Amino acid sequence: MPDSGAAVRLLGEGFSPAEEMATFTAAHPEAGGIVSFLGQVRAEPGAHAVEALELKHYAAMTLPGMEALAAATRKRWALDGLLIIHRYGVMRAGDPIVLVAAAARHRRDAFAAADFAMDHLKSQSWFWKREKTASGWRWIEPRPDDHRDRARW
Repeated sequence: MPDSGAAVRLLGEGFSPAEEMATFTAAHPEAGGIVSFLGQVRAEPGAHAVEALELKHYAAMTLPGMEALAAATRKRWALDGLLIIHRYGVMRAGDPIVLVAAAARHRRDAFAAADFAMDHLKSQSWFWKREKTASGWRWIEPRPDDHRDRARW
């Protein structure tokens, strides 16, 4: 069941982080702090440059998992609002992948909530990620640091 205090979206197309943040901010004028994190496809120069990034997911698990994460985040911190947007499909350098924003009366709750949600999305996610370089496609697994980040919660 979706969490009514959170906007959670799984998108197969691009989105405008600026428009999303403007809408989110306008919806939470009571918040004393709004914290956001934008993850985007890196533009890496040189021989290992990423030409494309692809995220695949299992539809029956992904959105419900994201909604459960949102509910857990809202239960843990006093938030006025929470936004989680995640892309899937093929993306190019500079394309946004994920946007997490938390609005709270006090900044520490907003910072902690956004950090918690991103740590869980990064390591406990319902996505399979691969990147294409000049050498071809290769699958990417969460790094040990990603798991350590999540474990601190």
